[in-house]
Amino acid sequence: MSLQIGIVTAPGSPDFLDYAIEAERLGIDSVWVPEYWEYDAFTPLAAIAAVTKRIKLGTGIAQIGARSPAMLAMTAMSLHTISNGRFVLGIGTSGPQVMEGWHGVHFARPIQRTRETIEIVRLITAGERLQFDGKIYQLPLPNSAGRAIRSQNATGHLPIYVASLGPANLALTGELADGWIGNSFFTESAHHYFDHIAGGAQTAGRALTDLDLTVAVSLEFTDDVEEAGRRHADGYAFTFGAMGSGRQNFYNTAFARQGFAADVAEVQRLWQAGDRLAAAARVPLQIGLRTNLIGPPAVVRERLREYAACGATTLRINPMGNTLDLRLDALGQLMDLINELNAEPSVSPSPDQSG
Repeated sequence: MSLQIGIVTAPGSPDFLDYAIEAERLGIDSVWVPEYWEYDAFTPLAAIAAVTKRIKLGTGIAQIGARSPAMLAMTAMSLHTISNGRFVLGIGTSGPQVMEGWHGVHFARPIQRTRETIEIVRLITAGERLQFDGKIYQLPLPNSAGRAIRSQNATGHLPIYVASLGPANLALTGELADGWIGNSFFTESAHHYFDHIAGGAQTAGRALTDLDLTVAVSLEFTDDVEEAGRRHADGYAFTFGAMGSGRQNFYNTAFARQGFAADVAEVQRLWQAGDRLAAAARVPLQIGLRTNLIGPPAVVRERLREYAACGATTLRINPMGNTLDLRLDALGQLMDLINELNAEPSVSPSPDQSG
């Protein structure tokens, strides 16, 4: 299977529309917009849809709980319609700090909430009357004046991707989703993710290869590999120290499963003690290097082969550069390498990595 390239952008960058237009011209497969305490994910994609024709448009991610499942479906169907079927609904649970602190929604039973949200969105987009008796959602509400309503804008199948890190949520992704939105990812330990996704897919009579397995990576062409890797490693100090609480940090748990338990625990301790410089310096260089594409073109080419060989199908790229021209130049170089790679004989994922 060919390795596809997506980009990540947001309206905080004044040239985000030009970036999407030029990325489409370069042959980029998809554009992804994150959602956090600054911008929603859907409005920027609507703007991009209006100035592009081919590139796929993905939320990366829309936070479950921030909208009712029906509103999520309505918004997704709107984007699906105005983009002529190019929209991908990427969803995830976020975490208690955001959901309870920003949205005022209890972060309870996140995996069950994900399951029921997907099932409800599927009912709505299929044009079924919305009758649902779940453990979290009951529609219409019992003992209410609510009616089972059918959407007048049924789109049919609308791709749903799930951001997941833990084993149970990964299995749910394999069972129900069209794709995986992954991060905290090393090619050499891909099995920590793909085994669980494959197991979930098997329960639904599917295979791992039925899903688009997307992975987030930064891109930097440079001859000073160690210096760049150190900078990228330093950036993880915020992830390990601030993205979550002392009791619960999903990213730390994901890295711990891949052999970095002591490292992330110490980074978190230093960060929460207020020593952020020491926390950054404590992040292993390997984390900066192996979760990104860093180096001269020959090194990046080999890393791309590793991603393709382990079973990843799409890389969601964030090229380094403080100007549009620099980011587009890096993307152009990357696309040349990708086109060379995809022209080579197909490489099947190794059994110990693909699950």
